[in-house]
Amino acid sequence: MLGIGEKHELPTVLLIDDDLVSREVIATVLTLHGHMVHTAETGDAGLEMLMSGSVAPGVILMDAQLPGLSGAELIGRLREQGKAEIILISGSAPPEDLARAADGFLMKPFAPEDLQRVLGEHVQKPAGSAVQPAEPVVNPETVAQFRQLMTEATVREIYAAVVTDLHKRLAALEKAIADGDSDQVRRIGHAIKGGCGMAGALEAARLGARLESNSDQLDNCAEALPELYSAIKRLERMLEREFPA
Repeated sequence: MLGIGEKHELPTVLLIDDDLVSREVIATVLTLHGHMVHTAETGDAGLEMLMSGSVAPGVILMDAQLPGLSGAELIGRLREQGKAEIILISGSAPPEDLARAADGFLMKPFAPEDLQRVLGEHVQKPAGSAVQPAEPVVNPETVAQFRQLMTEATVREIYAAVVTDLHKRLAALEKAIADGDSDQVRRIGHAIKGGCGMAGALEAARLGARLESNSDQLDNCAEALPELYSAIKRLERMLEREFPA
């Protein structure tokens, strides 16, 4: 357990990663930024820590490929033990079922500022503090127009299709960036911008435009992938909340 100089407004982190180097580096970075950090080498070990009550994390960072208990099954078991946000960390895009089960994603290797950006979404807000309104997941005017023209089931189908398409394009982007194919990155970004723009998916459309305009800067495009993943997760949560199946 690490926690030198922890800031109590920051969430406690449980880091589950079977790679010793990754585990030590990430834990050190988090500790230096003020987080209390607990580490586990396997999913089983992390689950045992939660079940024993020895840790009560606000955020769980979990490697997408662990020995033993892992994947969506592990996420389900972890959720039974508390309300911690679960963020996947991996060197490649996770399978779709695993992506849907988690709350966020960071691609390895990631910079300290990337880690802090994702964790910053889960900082505990002091009681009574002012919260700035976030960009809406979808344009409410677009949703209202859809609802006037279509049934609720049809509107749900549209946004479910958007989510499915974005998962596929995220995987295609990862491959295109790894292959150094800037033209393919530009095409995918353009498609995301257009499709999500028509659906009113504001954040995803903005990221598509960013990928299209920065397609010749593949490092910058790679940095946008975790943001796109988070945008997809927010769309999924909106879908479940506004259009329950």
